[in-house]
Order: sequence, then C-alpha cells, then structure tokens
Amino acid sequence: MQQTPCTIVKKERLIPGQTSKLVISCPHIAKKAQPGNFVILRVSAQGERIPLTIADADPEAGTITMVYLVMGKSTAHLETLEEGDALHDLCGPLGQATHIEQVGTVICVGGGTGIAAMHHIAKGHQRAGNHTVAIIGARSKNLLLFEHELKSFCDEVLIATDDGSYGHKGFVTQVLEERLKTDKTVKEVVAIGPVPMMEAVSKTTKPFGVKTTVSLNSIMVDGIGMCGACRVSVGGQVKFACVDGPEFDGHQVDFGELRQRLAAFKPQEALSFEAFKERHGK
Repeated sequence: MQQTPCTIVKKERLIPGQTSKLVISCPHIAKKAQPGNFVILRVSAQGERIPLTIADADPEAGTITMVYLVMGKSTAHLETLEEGDALHDLCGPLGQATHIEQVGTVICVGGGTGIAAMHHIAKGHQRAGNHTVAIIGARSKNLLLFEHELKSFCDEVLIATDDGSYGHKGFVTQVLEERLKTDKTVKEVVAIGPVPMMEAVSKTTKPFGVKTTVSLNSIMVDGIGMCGACRVSVGGQVKFACVDGPEFDGHQVDFGELRQRLAAFKPQEALSFEAFKERHGK
C-alpha cells in the first residue's frame, strides 16, 4: 500500500458537469492494482476521504484510471482539479481483489459510473480465458459510459437504455434475464452500479442459481477498517466493505439495511454540498 501525492495526467469530462475520468500518475499503485481494488484519495488536507474503484491500471505507463460522479461536496471539489494538478494524497491499492478463475461464461453488469469500475473486472475475466459478456445500462444513450472500451476486449457487449434511445428499451436486468433463460453456460454474474440495480440483478440471478458478485464500495469512508461506516450484513454476519470486500455474494447481502445506512447522513451531506456551491459561486 502506498500513500503519496499523485498528479493528474489526463482528465476527460465524460458527461460534462456530472461524470469525469481521471488518469493518475502513481507507478507504485499501478504496478500492484488488481481488478476489484480501490483507492482512497483526498483533494486537500481537510478534505473527506473519497473511495473510488480502480477502473483500469497500466503498470507500464505507471497510471491508474478512475471515474467519479459529481454528487456532493467532496466530488465537486475533486472536479475543480485539472490536468497537471496533484491530489493531496492517494492511498492504495485497497480491498480484496476480485476472485477470478477460468469458469466459462461470465456476465458483467454495469450501471452509471459502476460501468467504469466493472471494466477492470471484466478485463480480468477476459484475460483469464472466460467468455466475457458485458451488459451496460443508462437512462439514455448520452449517459452511457465505457462502451468503446468494453467492446475492445469483451466477447459481447449488450446495451439497455431506460428511454430506448440505444439498445434494448428497459433495464439491464431484463437483458440479463433473457440471456440466463437461453444460455446455460453462464457461471457467474458480476454487478456494479447503484444499489437498487445490484439488488435487482441479485434477485434476477437467484432463481437460476448463478453465482452473483456485487461491489459495495459506495458505503465506504475511511477504507482501512477504522471508522466502521461500511458495516454491512452478509449472510447474517457483520462484514466491513473496505477490508472484507468490497465484493460480496449478492444473494447474501442485506440490501434493505444497506439502503438505510447509505441514507443516514444525506441531510448533512446536502447541507455541506450547498455550502460548498455557495462558496464557489456554483
């Protein structure tokens, strides 16, 4: 695990004002990063710790890629940085790496910025020799992420949009269910995205008895198991997403409790975000 200032070598606003991609120079982390790992970054010494799943790593270039959604004070502060700026600190790689082995067909389901996090895991399954299918979804075509990147290595990329502007009209779970009905070679499903999406994917796969893995990084704060904020119930046992995960068996996660914990500090988060926007004239 390395903790060091790191510089932004490339920034791309994937969805202006909402979602951005950063390529960060951090050779030590890039060398060790495995699919499923995450990092913790801070924009300033007084800033909140931001956990982000590593979307890609290039050990030769010494860079990692991260994608984030601007949804509160800390990510809005991160969005003010540009190419050439340095993060205050970046700590990682953290978390348990994804368990990947050659099993046959693996379907990787992604929604929103979760598509970027899923990208690194899908690449790992493809390199392990699995027939890798990506199912990605968004509200509309202009909000879809990483389609080109996934098509560069996945065997299949299936798309769903809520409004039908691209691909299947509807949800990723509908595409997934149709595939599971006709393809008995599917051995595992990996889902990363909004909690309601991961819960819906887990409910979809359960009748088919297909192993389902979900990533719970959205509930993490400190990332090293000290704060306890990421406590979750999995199979009736207490787990901590940052040190025991962030990936867990989707059929065992108590999603109801997870939703409650994610909403616990929303009023305070909203007040902090409004104060930040007022100070920065947003």
